[in-house]
Amino acid sequence: MAFHSLPLALTSGDPSGIGPEIAVAAWRQRAKAGVPPFYLLADPKLIAARARALDVDVAIVETDAAGAANVFADALPVVPLAAAAIDTPGQPDKANAAGIIEAIDRAVTDTFEGRAAAVVTCPIAKKPLYDAGFRFPGHTEYLAHLATERNGIDTTPVMMLAGPELRAVPVTIHIALAEVPKALTTSAIVATVRITARDLRARFGIARPRIAVSGLNPHAGEGGAMGHEEERVIRPAIEALKAEGIDAFGPLPADTMFHARARAGYDAAICMYHDQALIPAKALAFDETVNVTLGLPFVRTSPDHGTAFDISGKGIARPDSLIAALKLARLLADIEAKPA
Repeated sequence: MAFHSLPLALTSGDPSGIGPEIAVAAWRQRAKAGVPPFYLLADPKLIAARARALDVDVAIVETDAAGAANVFADALPVVPLAAAAIDTPGQPDKANAAGIIEAIDRAVTDTFEGRAAAVVTCPIAKKPLYDAGFRFPGHTEYLAHLATERNGIDTTPVMMLAGPELRAVPVTIHIALAEVPKALTTSAIVATVRITARDLRARFGIARPRIAVSGLNPHAGEGGAMGHEEERVIRPAIEALKAEGIDAFGPLPADTMFHARARAGYDAAICMYHDQALIPAKALAFDETVNVTLGLPFVRTSPDHGTAFDISGKGIARPDSLIAALKLARLLADIEAKPA
């Protein structure tokens, strides 16, 4: 099968969250929203039961990855999992961990073995997985582990929030704010920017990416009056990147680098901590922003939100970010597949 006709592999995420219902909603909007063909790795009985509970009309066909594209126009292709799921909307259960992990494993395998063009993941919650013995910090780290197992090369994943108006990348992610200054190193900034620049070229088709680098402190430290990380940690990283030919500049005050005129001057913003990147990305386009994992040997995207247990099963979850994730995954995979 030609690469451009390969479907996307979509995991259903935590069955107790909104993943199953936004997957169904995305398929139902396939024509109107231009959703590319995908197949859902899930328990078909759960998907059918959730659709009935929400009074949603959806045709479901159990298939394999090879048959998904052929049925997508008329039915939601579901590739069954070996692990059954417990259907308890809003009530996460560690008994669902096996199916959650199986879906991720199979999506990655399908992509490596040429049955899927890219991986798209619905949200998972960490605690039920931890309770079941899952030993990875989160989704992204597990995907990096699977990639390393597959190709034998250490994989460093980088999180990007990509929206229509901003691409933002945090250097440090899920750590307490008080820990950020200690975790922030010149080498971490250099590695993050290298991976970002490489994937902007290879997957986003940007020949010479312009990378804006934020400061850590107010006013980017104001010459040391409000902190020294800019001069001691961040600026040396920028100078090293410039020496490699990467168009990186800064450190910039974070409070002035996200308005429209500033955004016009760069292709991605490198931020020093989680909220510094995610707040502007989500404030500008919450429903259209996509979480993209850079640094993997395959394309992976996901919605920019979590499991939303509080609204699961109520029929009010919006599929907008998942639809954006599916469309971006298709675009990135196709750009990367084009001959140089």
